[in-house]
Amino acid sequence: MSNLQHFIEGFRRFQQQLYRDNERLAAKLVRGQNPKVLVISCSDSRVDPALLTGCSPGDIFTVRNVANLVPPYESDNAYHGVSAALEYAVCYLRVKDIIVLGHSGCGGIAGLLGAADGEMLGEFVGRWVDIAAAARERALAKVEAGNVNELRSVCEQEAILTSLENLRTFPWIEKGVDAGSLQLHGWYFEIETGQLLGYDATTERFETLVEEHSS
Repeated sequence: MSNLQHFIEGFRRFQQQLYRDNERLAAKLVRGQNPKVLVISCSDSRVDPALLTGCSPGDIFTVRNVANLVPPYESDNAYHGVSAALEYAVCYLRVKDIIVLGHSGCGGIAGLLGAADGEMLGEFVGRWVDIAAAARERALAKVEAGNVNELRSVCEQEAILTSLENLRTFPWIEKGVDAGSLQLHGWYFEIETGQLLGYDATTERFETLVEEHSS
């Protein structure tokens, strides 16, 4: 079976589950979407936010890009895909929560760290991950030289914090946060352990939200 045929068969199963086994949900989706949560996650094939959180169609509005990054607010004539998605989710869909979902083993963050040693990252990727340059500098300051695995993990988490900071540069997001109608969250998925960590502003650390389930 070719890769495409595998996907077609998968769609047939989805079609059965949604349109034949759950007609009420299908009818609801036809009327439009009303998600309460926006998830900004990495494009990494191992980190699908809907699968990770057990969501059904219509539950979350999703933005995916390399290294789950949010650029700072800019008002110019350039094209801003992430910013447009943020505006649509916050100003039109009126989401109540925004989750920045990072993960371990992120190739984009590995590239960001490699760029510090002069490695090139293609025509577009290098400039994109440079959004998290400040996260790289904070990680380098925190981690002892030579500890590559810890440096990568710390930088992945610092990049989440950079995206949370950049979210607040958007005036309508800042307004919602200040009014209490919008909350921002930083989550970190450890692929190796199956744990989910969440940033706690009180402790200024990523604390365990869900531990690995042992059978």
